[in-house]
Amino acid sequence: MRRVLALARRGEGQTRPNPLVGALVVREGGIVAEAYHERFGGPHAEILALERAGERARGAELYVNLEPCVAFPGKKTPPCTEAIIRAGIQRVVIATRDPNPQVSGRGVAQLREAGIEVVEGVLAEEARKLNEVFFHWITTGTPFVALKLALTLDGKIASVTGRSRWITGPEARRRVHELRRRYAAVLVGANTVLADDPELTVREVEGPQPLRIVLDGEGRVPLTARVFNAQAQTLVATVRMPPEKEEALRAQGVEVLRLPGEKGVDLPRLLALLGARGIDSVLVEGGGEVAWSFLSQGLVHKVYFFYAPLILGGRKAVPAVGGEGFPEPAQGIRLRDLEFERVGEDFLLTGYPEYTGARLATLGTKDSGTRS
Repeated sequence: MRRVLALARRGEGQTRPNPLVGALVVREGGIVAEAYHERFGGPHAEILALERAGERARGAELYVNLEPCVAFPGKKTPPCTEAIIRAGIQRVVIATRDPNPQVSGRGVAQLREAGIEVVEGVLAEEARKLNEVFFHWITTGTPFVALKLALTLDGKIASVTGRSRWITGPEARRRVHELRRRYAAVLVGANTVLADDPELTVREVEGPQPLRIVLDGEGRVPLTARVFNAQAQTLVATVRMPPEKEEALRAQGVEVLRLPGEKGVDLPRLLALLGARGIDSVLVEGGGEVAWSFLSQGLVHKVYFFYAPLILGGRKAVPAVGGEGFPEPAQGIRLRDLEFERVGEDFLLTGYPEYTGARLATLGTKDSGTRS
């Protein structure tokens, strides 16, 4: 199954909003054929593996990290369960069931009804983590949101003069491009665009370009900003914007959405609209105010914190997370399932915010919107 998960990971960024899936056909302890889901709309991993195995699939075992799909309305590809049955597979080993309510349990049931032995739960936790984006999007209808920050050991993302290039080294910056390849959209606020003029594209690695989202509540970002170039699609979420500027942006191919909220851009509404469009994930790369806006509303599902072995100091240096902050340490957001990794000279911490009932009661009560 570990080989299956490694195969599935090869499809990162190419299959969304579909899940990452790998498959192995095994006979007498040896691998007969292997495959992975390579692109959205293309053949599923099981289909490819069975085709490559041919007659050798009869009486063999199939290993797959996600429950094979069945027919349901709107499905673009043939059901994998029927192909497995026709191929004569005698045993199917599955890591997790498909959380899609149109599939969940039905694939397993169809295989068992055909007399095929089905084993479930092998490396289930690893399989769920691999497809955490898909599992979230298919069950909630909203994107999986990750927050990326590059910060110093004393928690600064820019110096007292506002300079942030470069806090982290080239290896960490390359890893950020790998993250952009994985996520369907990349989001920043107006302050980040005004300070750094980022392009927000995938450049140092190969992969699809994410949708670029700019939170520009007051329409402050100039038309000449690189984020509006033709290298990728861009969406601007705003509260108010001069009509002539909105018209000019649309003429450049930029989509503009007016999403007024109590304190700025209505972030939950923005995420709901994105999810309905099939945008399954968003990588938030904004500054401290944007980070607080998402965290304070309980909208972040995962964090990537790149720590540089650097101390900047300065009372007025830019903190990693701004906003009002929590008045008591006990009200802060704790991270679970932490992982540490050395990336060049820097360190990458990944984790998952834990929003308890007590903390959620205090979230967003004073400054839940973003004024970017």
